[in-house]
Amino acid sequence: MVKKPKWVVAKEQAKKASAAETVWLFGLHAVRDALLNPKREKLQLILTPNAAAKLEDAIKDSGLEPEIQDPRRFDVPIDPQSVHQGAALEVKPLDWGSLEDVALGEGPARVILLDRVSDPHNVGAILRSAEVLGARAVIGTRHHAAPETGALAKTASGALERQPYLRERNLAEAIEKLQAMGYLVLGLDGEAEQTIEEAVEGLRDRAIALVLGAEGPGLRPKTKETVDKLVKIEAQGAFGSLNVSNAAAVALYAVRG
Repeated sequence: MVKKPKWVVAKEQAKKASAAETVWLFGLHAVRDALLNPKREKLQLILTPNAAAKLEDAIKDSGLEPEIQDPRRFDVPIDPQSVHQGAALEVKPLDWGSLEDVALGEGPARVILLDRVSDPHNVGAILRSAEVLGARAVIGTRHHAAPETGALAKTASGALERQPYLRERNLAEAIEKLQAMGYLVLGLDGEAEQTIEEAVEGLRDRAIALVLGAEGPGLRPKTKETVDKLVKIEAQGAFGSLNVSNAAAVALYAVRG
């Protein structure tokens, strides 16, 4: 009997693990929007009587039968410190398709890429800004990036159900794919010489991707080499810097069409 190569076995195991993966969403907003999302595969709903009353319409729409629990013994596999508001929903992660599926389309598209931004609260806030300011997608990496979690979903306040969030294997390759699609790719770097506004002058009719790095390390060298231009957010004062989620919102607003 011929043994499978180790890399084949590892790939098959990873595929099985991914297929079995589930996420526990919590909080009234996150649970309500997931219940109302027809694309979301919903597995198990646990509520307190009070939360069940508040989510009555969404529960009916979902067709899911909730398990009602005493608020003093709310037993779900989430961090005990989580502000769950008596609502928890086990789901499968969303499948938004390929990078091409979300990045191609009519009009001057806007996309955000995240270079190892691993804090789920930051990513959740970025998803909210992306939805409000019309970004086509938020793209992270499969490793060293925030996965879809209950904390991320709660911070996104429902945006996770509507705003595509992809995690690509290699960020530099994702950037090159976007460039091949006609995107102008701008990397945010506090040391850059050019501001965002200067870089997009006369180019707002183009598809634009903004790349942001984690606070502290910023963009990795390979990322800096791959983007079309490095740009900065013009600061009024001599000191201080923006949180990555705030920077994403300001940058998106700066490149609006």
